[in-house]
Amino acid sequence: MRLENGLALLTKGYAWMPDLRRARGLRAAGTLLGGLPAVGIEGPEAARFLYDEDHVHRSHAIPEPVQGTLFGKGAVHTLDGEAHRVRKAMFVSVLMDPAAIEALVRRACADWDTAARDWETRPEVVLFDESAQVIAGAVTRWAGVPLAQDEVPALARDLLAMVDGFATGGPRHWRARRARGRREEWLARIVGQVRAGEDVAPPGSVLQVVAGHRDADGGLLDPRVAAVELLNVIRPTTAVAWFMAFSGHALARWPEHRSRLAGTDAVFAEAWAHEVRRFYPFAPFIGGRAPQRLEFEGRTIPRNSMVLLDIYGQNHDPDLWEDPYAFRPERFLGREIGEFDLVPQGGGDPRTNHRCPGEQITVALLAALAPQLARMPFEIPADQDLSISLRRIPARPASGVVLRPTRR
Repeated sequence: MRLENGLALLTKGYAWMPDLRRARGLRAAGTLLGGLPAVGIEGPEAARFLYDEDHVHRSHAIPEPVQGTLFGKGAVHTLDGEAHRVRKAMFVSVLMDPAAIEALVRRACADWDTAARDWETRPEVVLFDESAQVIAGAVTRWAGVPLAQDEVPALARDLLAMVDGFATGGPRHWRARRARGRREEWLARIVGQVRAGEDVAPPGSVLQVVAGHRDADGGLLDPRVAAVELLNVIRPTTAVAWFMAFSGHALARWPEHRSRLAGTDAVFAEAWAHEVRRFYPFAPFIGGRAPQRLEFEGRTIPRNSMVLLDIYGQNHDPDLWEDPYAFRPERFLGREIGEFDLVPQGGGDPRTNHRCPGEQITVALLAALAPQLARMPFEIPADQDLSISLRRIPARPASGVVLRPTRR
């Protein structure tokens, strides 16, 4: 990475690409990243451009440090064309089924209620850590993976580490690599046992589907790749803990929303989920590589250059969102969301392109668990650091959002 770009990204974090584009007054701005030419783009048409497979390919585009921590090597994110469509269909079959989503939400809500009774006996709890344990346990068991209750805390820590260390060096990065190695080995062993008939996966479960999936070449997934794809269900679902921590942060900053969120208005709860995902920083940008020389809004994109969609910038674009730096869940009431407008987890059709097929799960979990959070008898102590640094990727409230129960 050239010095000036590396320093700018490290020092500005989420603001790096929006600042780059604003300085030039363009929706497309060229730069160098990792020694390669790169073009940062933003807006619904930019998202549409990025998700056109004739324009941008994902194979050989995701840096090894991101594969080695966040996505895993051989993951669906690294495929294009027919190979991607066949592998993606596997995810769609288990992640976009309404009955399956409802079952996961019911399990997570029940687990939350059980955990909340324990939280009320403690002097205080950290929302980020505790919600991660609830979600990790719920989604892993829902996926059909056997998991004892005393194994949940270590699993949650490993899943959080994979997400927390993908965009940095040093201890966080190496912690993520070690966590991925442990969990891939664990799940590959379980896949092998299912295939050998030594264990039985619940019918229709994620474990059964992944273990039996045949790729575009007709062959079963390598056990390690199958483990990678199981983690690509369990890991991003557990990452909803970031949005739960952000929900706690929003309740601390804008407590006037708490009573409405705590009620029975499911439409407002979903609007809350969308606004949390829009307003708060999570993924800064996504991208791929141009397979040929391209043009976007009058700018030439050289062959093999990186094309990066500015997610944070688009989610705060005043042309799309009135007063974008205000937290207003009401903005999503009665609003039809274009598939290339709100892009915290990508744009387009999740059934066919690279948009995350688990986005519906994220929204459903957040819309169910945030109201349960709002109903809990707790206070958010003032003597904690609720700052969110835009230099840290992925960002999160510094304290993790400490909750102090008000009923013992």
